[in-house]
Amino acid sequence: MKAEVKKIKNSFKYAIEGFISSFKSERNMKVHIAIMLFVILAGLLFKINCLEWVICIILFAMVITGELFNTAIETVVDMVMPEKNEKAKLAKDISAAAVLVLTIGAAIIGLIIFIPKIF
Repeated sequence: MKAEVKKIKNSFKYAIEGFISSFKSERNMKVHIAIMLFVILAGLLFKINCLEWVICIILFAMVITGELFNTAIETVVDMVMPEKNEKAKLAKDISAAAVLVLTIGAAIIGLIIFIPKIF
């Protein structure tokens, strides 16, 4: 039982280390976190309802997760293909594009939630 608890504890520890590492090393992660904090403040200011909070939290999780996957993919590609390579570039570009699509979708949904409250 103790060994199982230790495994679970280590899993959380490594996940938190990964998040912190991504935050420290990736400019875009800092931008996503800053925007998330801004949206949280706006949500408090404009008193968004429970459903709107749930939507925002889901979007925060999706965008941050996308950025984490992008960072992981770029790290692995750089590790296995340190020299320039068109396929490696394509993998990294597609991974970045996935985060861009998530971010644009989240921004549009955010506008749908907040614009009626602003005007």
